[in-house]
Amino acid sequence: MQALNFPKFSFRFKNSENKVSIFDPIRKKFVILQPEEWVRQHCLQVLMTDKKYPKSLINVEKELRVNDLKKRYDIVVFNPDGSIHIIVECKAPSIPVNQKTFDQIAQYNLTLKATYLMVTNGLDHYYCQMDFEAERYNFLKDIPDYNL
Repeated sequence: MQALNFPKFSFRFKNSENKVSIFDPIRKKFVILQPEEWVRQHCLQVLMTDKKYPKSLINVEKELRVNDLKKRYDIVVFNPDGSIHIIVECKAPSIPVNQKTFDQIAQYNLTLKATYLMVTNGLDHYYCQMDFEAERYNFLKDIPDYNL
């Protein structure tokens, strides 16, 4: 897999039927290693290892409804009270992060109401904090570390 703009992490891989899988510590299973999954697993490691978010507050690839449409988010980090702290949208490295990508995560956030958004293709990372009163997002250098 392609080198990404993340710190180096250790991953568990397995080969089966000529397909490589990577272990997802949140879903607790091996998943087929696709370019977007490679980015998602790096994001999970950043959240758990660098930012110190507990596994118990992280959820991966769940369905949500946006205007009666079924969508799937990549990663959500919850607050201890169950509200949503961060939404992460992962794209394959070949997919540029552009306005369309931000529109997608902003649309999800109409339903989820997360405080922070992260959009990445593994090469370029963008972070923002929602300003719900002004109905806009403010770009940040990074997402905050976990603190209770």
